[in-house]
Amino acid sequence: MFANSRSVTSNQSGIHDDLERVVRRHLQSPWRAPIADHDIQAFAQLQQWRIEQGAERPLMLDSGCGTGRSSLLLASQYPEALVVGVDQSAVRLQRAERRFEALPDNLRLLRADCAGLWRLMVGEGWLLARHQILYPNPWPKSAHLKRRWHGHPIWPTVLSLGGELEIRSNWPLYLQEVQAALAITGIRAELSELPMQSEPLTDFEEKYQASGQVNWRLTARL
Repeated sequence: MFANSRSVTSNQSGIHDDLERVVRRHLQSPWRAPIADHDIQAFAQLQQWRIEQGAERPLMLDSGCGTGRSSLLLASQYPEALVVGVDQSAVRLQRAERRFEALPDNLRLLRADCAGLWRLMVGEGWLLARHQILYPNPWPKSAHLKRRWHGHPIWPTVLSLGGELEIRSNWPLYLQEVQAALAITGIRAELSELPMQSEPLTDFEEKYQASGQVNWRLTARL
């Protein structure tokens, strides 16, 4: 069934007690884990595509794009920009190719691990005009803080990419933590409830709306 999504359940009732300590440690210690070969190859393809399309154009990233619905909307909204939708699932990206008859020239769907791709982008000095992370259900158990993007060693890299950041979720506590993590570095973020009649950007949002769940939106300028 479509409208059968359960609400997020967590053993956390508020922002994680270790959030500030974890974020500050990652800010002080650059992450030096090896980058996978397939991410390096994907980035090389992206570099070539960007050169062909015009490297001077604004660059926008849709991380965890799934089947590409949000990426296509973003590319249509900003035809002057280059939009990259990245997901680690070949199956989801193949569904995107079948789902849409043709993708606009300013959109590239790329299979890669987000963390690896982000590090390669920063390593080459790339800056984003916009970065959206819309996957809504990120590790709700308190023991999994370090698997959430803002609790992961990759977090300083996300900040270094710059641009307008937008993150959405049906779990407001997650976004409250992102807001707190951004505040540690002096970045102010706005958190708001999305109206139930608003246009969903992803299949997840559409399903949650149909299930009577509220979606939430955080925005910040990095």
